[in-house]
Amino acid sequence: MGSRRRGAPIHGWLVVDKPPGMTSAGAVAKVRRLTGAAKVGHAGTLDPLATGVLPLALGEATKTVAYVMDDSKDYRFTVRWGEARASDDGEGAVTAVSPVRPSEAEIKAVLDRFTGTIDQIPPVYSAVKVGGRRAYALARADAAPELQPRSVRIDRLVLVDVPDDDHARFEAVTGKGAYMRSLARDMAVALGTVGYVADLRRTRVGPFTEDLAISLDNVEAVGHSAALLDRLLPVETALDDIPALALTEAEARSLRHGRPVPVLPVASRSPLKNVAQDAVVCAMAGGKPVALARIKGGEIRPLRVLNL
Repeated sequence: MGSRRRGAPIHGWLVVDKPPGMTSAGAVAKVRRLTGAAKVGHAGTLDPLATGVLPLALGEATKTVAYVMDDSKDYRFTVRWGEARASDDGEGAVTAVSPVRPSEAEIKAVLDRFTGTIDQIPPVYSAVKVGGRRAYALARADAAPELQPRSVRIDRLVLVDVPDDDHARFEAVTGKGAYMRSLARDMAVALGTVGYVADLRRTRVGPFTEDLAISLDNVEAVGHSAALLDRLLPVETALDDIPALALTEAEARSLRHGRPVPVLPVASRSPLKNVAQDAVVCAMAGGKPVALARIKGGEIRPLRVLNL
């Protein structure tokens, strides 16, 4: 029999404002220590250099992390022109320099080339796995891998301002897996120069926005008190875009035990119409999520049971 996980059964989402210089894993470890929660995970890595929205899933919320990671994200970042860095941010060694500084008009002229679905090579210092190892681990061992282009989505890319010849500030809305460091590097090349991300802040991950975030200092101040629990968002916050179906207690009991329930009686009571085959739904009972489930063959079949 496996050992029981130690810690408090705390369930929900805590949105922290990650400070610079800390890894996402470090933020998870700190919140686990401060709250005493048995399980804590994060939804989307932020570079140590970056600040901003890092949604942390506690307890049963960890079962919904994948739905947040697939959602869109908002960023603000500054590009420094004229220098390339090994890490594509300010922490790496300078690898190239250029005297070329793009004008505001030139920058605006290339933005469309980096909007929509584009191919992007991740930074060498990234968490992408190559042969079972993280790219950053290989790079630190002087065995930097040849990373392949990946298709990513940039929904919006706007030049905010040009404070001086060396810098330009941008805002972006992206899909899953897009790197702002790669975006900065590639824009610089398209403009006939080199560049890197000088600062980066994430302001939204799916339904989790900057105004919901709490600093780690404040988490430390309140510890595992009622004040911290008041900042927890419900597990189902991550499932805002997923149709919800209300079950009876008997139907909920079946799902909790891994048994499917017929979809027609549930659908007949629901205001939702035409729930498609293979659709993922959030099964609810008594105002609480019971399970993530899939509509298949006339049944609601449990995918992940939520023990709340």
